[in-house]
Amino acid sequence: MKTRVLTWGICGAVLMMAPSLALGQTMLSQDPGLGAGGMGGASGFRWNDEAALAPTADPLGDAILGDRTPYAPRLQAAAPDADVTLPARDPGGPEDDAATVLADSMVLQGDRTLIAAGGVVVWYQGARLVASRIVVDGPTGTLTIEGPIHLSRPGAADPDAEAVLIADSGQLDRELQDGIIRGARLVLARELQLAATEATRTGNGRTTTLRQVVASSCQICASDPTPLWEIRARSITHDAETRLLTFDRPQFRAFGVPLAAVPFTVTAPDPTVERRTGFLRPQFRTTSSLGFGVKVPYFVTLGDHADVTVTPYVSADRTRTLELRYRQAWTKGVTEWNGAITRDDIRPGETRGYLFGNALFDLPRGYRLGVQVQAVSERAYLLDYDITDADRLWSGFTLERVTRDRLFFGRVGNYRSLREDEDNSTSPAQVADVIWQRRFTPDYIGGQGLLEWSVHAHRRPSDQDQLGRDMARASVGLDWRRSEILPGGVVGAALAGLNADIYRIAQDSGYDDLEARADPMLGVELRWPLIGGSDGATHMVEPVAQILYSPPGGDGDIPNEDSRLIEFDEGNLFSESRFPGWDARESGLRANLGVTWTRLDPTGWSLALTGGRVFRTEADLDFPPNSALSGTSSDWLVSAQYDSGTGLAIANRALFNDDLDMSRNELRLGWLRDDLQLSAGHLWLDGYAQDDTAVPDISELVANVGWQIRDGWWGSAETRYDFVADQAQRASLDVTYRNECLTVEMGVSRRFTSSDNVNPETSVGFSVRLGGFGMQEDLPGTVARRSCIR
Repeated sequence: MKTRVLTWGICGAVLMMAPSLALGQTMLSQDPGLGAGGMGGASGFRWNDEAALAPTADPLGDAILGDRTPYAPRLQAAAPDADVTLPARDPGGPEDDAATVLADSMVLQGDRTLIAAGGVVVWYQGARLVASRIVVDGPTGTLTIEGPIHLSRPGAADPDAEAVLIADSGQLDRELQDGIIRGARLVLARELQLAATEATRTGNGRTTTLRQVVASSCQICASDPTPLWEIRARSITHDAETRLLTFDRPQFRAFGVPLAAVPFTVTAPDPTVERRTGFLRPQFRTTSSLGFGVKVPYFVTLGDHADVTVTPYVSADRTRTLELRYRQAWTKGVTEWNGAITRDDIRPGETRGYLFGNALFDLPRGYRLGVQVQAVSERAYLLDYDITDADRLWSGFTLERVTRDRLFFGRVGNYRSLREDEDNSTSPAQVADVIWQRRFTPDYIGGQGLLEWSVHAHRRPSDQDQLGRDMARASVGLDWRRSEILPGGVVGAALAGLNADIYRIAQDSGYDDLEARADPMLGVELRWPLIGGSDGATHMVEPVAQILYSPPGGDGDIPNEDSRLIEFDEGNLFSESRFPGWDARESGLRANLGVTWTRLDPTGWSLALTGGRVFRTEADLDFPPNSALSGTSSDWLVSAQYDSGTGLAIANRALFNDDLDMSRNELRLGWLRDDLQLSAGHLWLDGYAQDDTAVPDISELVANVGWQIRDGWWGSAETRYDFVADQAQRASLDVTYRNECLTVEMGVSRRFTSSDNVNPETSVGFSVRLGGFGMQEDLPGTVARRSCIR
């Protein structure tokens, strides 16, 4: 069979499409608008981008100030999208562009009428028309098309988001845009299907109106044409420019049974829409304290750079709550505010609520300004309404700048403790910090130097002596290090440092009003990295010896406010001081000794072992008695890390003395696969006393797991169990079912925390989302699909 190709232009029937329109959008973090919403009541398992190994203890953190202050979620702004092209619109080619026709046979009649038959394919201005036969009228250029018809735009910027029109027959104008199509089926973003007896396209292809139409995103089988759900309407209009669907008197059916209908028009976004004003999916939540309730969020877009979400929450006559969220992004700033106001039966006659706000602004010369507000009526409110389990809040301002060799950080704000055993009047409330660091290379002695200036002040609201102690500190620090490679491959380093502080102490008769100190430090370090191999595996061994000396200090003249919680691990085994703050520093002659062995196997797995210990000529009395760092020798530190190379990671760290009495053991496990996401850990800590503060015994298990139950079903569970108290602190179980047209989320959680103001609570959540309306978020696990048997 001969195939003929014709350049369609000599006939004068030039096909035209409307000009394209590009939209630029500056958007906040992804929010799909209509159809979005979190699970009501159930926390749900959300895997993040962190490492597989989950910490079981509350870490000191990697922030400049490791005080574990709860910060608001990190704000992010999406870059403007400059490549958004409306479906079925002209990409802007010249009007005289010729169309290309491919067919088995073509006949050009005397009146310039073109007849093409047999596997007809027409390309014009980015559009592709596939049909069995077309007739192009010479005088008018209109097309009479015999199907099956397939009209699409494969050359679009995002073909998957384009509308595809399938029909039995039709008539279109010379631009392949407007006309009447019979037996039409419109497929939007390969997700939502609209089947109708007749469709009309107007406005240069912008508007498609389907009559006597059925819409569904479910797969339909020839043997069983009834979808899981469908929407029937007298007509459905799709606007390609606004990407909006308008349903005239829609009727919702499930398994072919009518469930709901409305006698008016309803609008909804098509599957390509990320943000659109309208109702989000309702969230159902049942708790032991509030009973059954429902949340109906309403999302309002304020242009491309701001939005508001208003969520009424009504629960079995026990609560009347209004939640609000406001977000906005600027060229050099972004902000998000969340809050709620409540009247409920938990505390009759009281108005409860909270307000959490966060903002970041880029300033000239690389500075960044941060603003944070955290306020709540009482901690029980945060737990009753499943907002957060934070028990300390901070509000204030931060200013920071980080360059290659300089760092500046400043903050001023107010703390509020929600713990029942802490009195806000005798705890530091108003706090201010400024830190400036510069890294440099000295001209004459070489090496690397670090210069630091810092200022700190805090105030307690109480005026009582000692209980209301206020402090201010100014410090300067200078550290220097130079490394050289010695004979035999040994790496030697010389260390030196000087730290000086001046303190102003008020409202404490136990200390002088003014105290000053200076702590010099000298040291040497030797490392001997060795590498070898056997059977294709690589072995690396590195013994390290570090000797440091600082004159015995006078830390007893200064109250220890910022170094009361001390960690001992691989990260600070070779540190100048293991105190996390400024108020206490290690002193005396000490040696830090350790060795690391690593094996890298050619099959992909690796194993690393680290062991070390600290020796002193005299005990440092600033360390608590019976702690891992007390006495003339510390506990032995031994850690192991295993990585399978296929998603499994195991880490264990242990501290024990010469009698093998263990003071701490921490086990962490992570396993990441397509059908399994596991993060678990156990921490055991032998408690000790420090002055008036006691570190209690800890034996705690934390675990998060998500797994593929079966095709389309994803389960997730979370637990935190305290073996010392012999009770769970929290537990949750969530199940998600997802197929090509429906997502159902169910979950139950239990909080076991109890106190005078907080009661244990059980929460159950449920939500349903129909596919095809608004852009769907990616979820873990597979998608169940209907099996059609032919």
